[in-house]
Amino acid sequence: MLLAVYLAYGAIAIGLVSWLARTLYANGALFLEEVFPGREQLAAAVNRLLVTGFVMLNLGWAALLLRAGEPADGAAAVEALALRLGLLLITLAVLHFVNLLVLAAVRVHQRRRHEVPVRPDLWVGAA
Repeated sequence: MLLAVYLAYGAIAIGLVSWLARTLYANGALFLEEVFPGREQLAAAVNRLLVTGFVMLNLGWAALLLRAGEPADGAAAVEALALRLGLLLITLAVLHFVNLLVLAAVRVHQRRRHEVPVRPDLWVGAA
């Protein structure tokens, strides 16, 4: 029974991490091209590095969550599987949002760096 739970958890965890990595890679490319305008190669490299780190971190965390005792029955095995998958999904979501916050901060910094300052005599209400 325990082997079946481990196999189910492993298959679901690897599937989830792989699917999310592909989704983040595809959608992150557009976002990173905006963060690094005119530097598409840099954006692609950063995207690959982010996805690689995402996969390594989350598969490692999934492996750490795998440790469990012998479930008493089928219901306990399902509960253990659900708990571990829930923890993995919450971790994936938190890391995704942290990643978005960091990239949003980089984008704001890039935009501010490229802003052209307005001359004081052009301010609204300048006398």
